[in-house]
Amino acid sequence: MTCQVTEAVNPGVTAEQAKIYEAACAAGPGYILIASTPPQSFDCLELAGTAYTARLRDPAADVGQQCTLPANQNGLAVLGGWAREAGVTCTVDEAVAIGKSEGNNIVYEIGCAGVDGYWLEKVGTGWKLQDCLQVASVGGTCRFTTAQEQADGFEPKLAGTEASACDVAQVRLMGQNANGRFYEAKCAAEGEGYIARVSAEGATQQIYPCATAQRIGGGCTLTPAPAAAPEATPAT
Repeated sequence: MTCQVTEAVNPGVTAEQAKIYEAACAAGPGYILIASTPPQSFDCLELAGTAYTARLRDPAADVGQQCTLPANQNGLAVLGGWAREAGVTCTVDEAVAIGKSEGNNIVYEIGCAGVDGYWLEKVGTGWKLQDCLQVASVGGTCRFTTAQEQADGFEPKLAGTEASACDVAQVRLMGQNANGRFYEAKCAAEGEGYIARVSAEGATQQIYPCATAQRIGGGCTLTPAPAAAPEATPAT
């Protein structure tokens, strides 16, 4: 823990009579410190995330000791700064700690204004970033990102392609390989959809109409397949 303390208060004691301190830091999150044996410290962002999750289940939940100093109500600014360090370019409008990864690192959800959001994880000296389309493709959920934001954020990738007229209504990540990621985009027009192959740099490299893309990643599932034409009745 690295913290240049700018303010500190003693909001009380634990049930075991160990003193509780809250500290605000010059940069980054603040902390709750407990003068127990051994001493304990809790990141204000992690505490706020635990409270957020508990209140989703029960709005009246007892969420325990939380950070209350005004300087520690800076979660959005701190997480927005970390997201920018990780390469996020959107306007961050919501952010919260949502739990821990298998590597025991805190994972944060980042919500973006009008486009897809992210899961952000501190890994060593860097960041692991997953957009919410990736998260959804492996069964995860982003609470701060809507399907419409994902569609709106993906639509510019179709500009200049044969799918440029598609008003994207829904999008999903199908998978990826050495050639890039494959996305299905369902258009607002009835029965129209495309699979787009997008490079690691984010450039759209190939477009496949859903009507002829049944062999790519299992084909389109958001876009209904066109009805088969009825067989002609043989002349008698």
